[in-house]
Amino acid sequence: MAIQPARNLDLSAALREAERRYIEANPESKRRHRAACEAMPGGNTRTILFYPPFPVTLARGEGAHLWDVDGHRYADFLGEYTAGLYGHSHPVIRAAVETALRDGIALGGPNQIEARFAQAVSERFPSIELVRFCNSGTEANLLALSTARAITGRAKLMAFEGAYHGGVFFYAGKGSPLNVPFPMVMAPYNDTERTLELIEGEADDLAAIIIEPMAGAGGCIPAEPDFLKALREASTRHGIILVFDEVMTSRLAPGGLQEAVGVIPDMTTLGKYIGGGLSFGAFGGRADIMERFDPRRADAFPHAGTFNNNVLTMAAGLAGLTEVFTAEAVRELNAGGDRLRGRLGEVMSRRGVPAQVTGLGSMMTVHFRAETIRSPADAAADNQTAQRLFHLEMLLGGFYLAPRGMISLSLPMTEADFDGLIAAVEAFLDLHAPLL
Repeated sequence: MAIQPARNLDLSAALREAERRYIEANPESKRRHRAACEAMPGGNTRTILFYPPFPVTLARGEGAHLWDVDGHRYADFLGEYTAGLYGHSHPVIRAAVETALRDGIALGGPNQIEARFAQAVSERFPSIELVRFCNSGTEANLLALSTARAITGRAKLMAFEGAYHGGVFFYAGKGSPLNVPFPMVMAPYNDTERTLELIEGEADDLAAIIIEPMAGAGGCIPAEPDFLKALREASTRHGIILVFDEVMTSRLAPGGLQEAVGVIPDMTTLGKYIGGGLSFGAFGGRADIMERFDPRRADAFPHAGTFNNNVLTMAAGLAGLTEVFTAEAVRELNAGGDRLRGRLGEVMSRRGVPAQVTGLGSMMTVHFRAETIRSPADAAADNQTAQRLFHLEMLLGGFYLAPRGMISLSLPMTEADFDGLIAAVEAFLDLHAPLL
């Protein structure tokens, strides 16, 4: 599906032409999407995976590559929005899951793996003295924030404009009508002065501050170290529980981004890749907070969840974290990501297009905007037509990434995959740079 030359007078015309070629190239995906619409609203059960005119339907994955139902092969630069860190069917993880399958799935009691996995997680992340498992990052954040409210006896929570902390904590644009109805104080990301003003004004009723140390869905925008340090100091001063959502960013350093920046929160939430590619979530932190979940206590907080310790996720997660994604592997993957991000930035700079690549290590986002991006609000001003055109042209060229330009690397990727992406971006710019 190589990019074909086209002569367009403007960006909208270029997008229409790309959509035409995309539709022609994917008749079976189109048919499958129409059929899916008969059983699911919009043919979809996960909103982020839809994009117009219709998404490709994936048939299988192997290593760092995907194939769709029309037979096209893609280099997988989406990496399941960071959850696909191990690639597709990593042999170590597959073997662990097969063993778990053999010994029975829904056991209904403590199993032989969960405590070992919990120990591995606690040893990995500096803030986690004790940990509880659940089934998604959304659930982990819900439980962490509910815990903070119960511990402190305060009602309000602080999050940051444009943040995403799961399906019921969605604060981009006008937010979501499905958000949990907690009273929220919304602060501007990376704006220390204004955020501290808000904290001082709300401190008596503020239970927790939740932040991604790099805004993932908001555009792979790192929080500035001084900003995080100011949050840590203000939280300590006012008895507010500081929560780092490291569902995505825990992959960026051996001990998560908290280790890399040297700011340790009171609680950390995890998810995505840590379950080895299976459904997973976790929340943990200081022992004095997490001990409230000890069922031996008379005042214990209840924490239910049929699949919290399911043996498939426990086995996959333990194998991945202890045998595959070692500290050395973490550093190597993220160093490769830093090199790729630099190369992408250089390509765009040489062409003089209003674009940039933000991120850290193995997570990055391509933005079609010239001005400096320091917050999700800045990223929201990207040229959306250019973003859609870029996404479709990358698909047509055999490169699978997020419609919003997000790239998440996986362990099986090679320099050849990176070279291929660079060549595809150069071809895109050769064709469309004058329109950008």
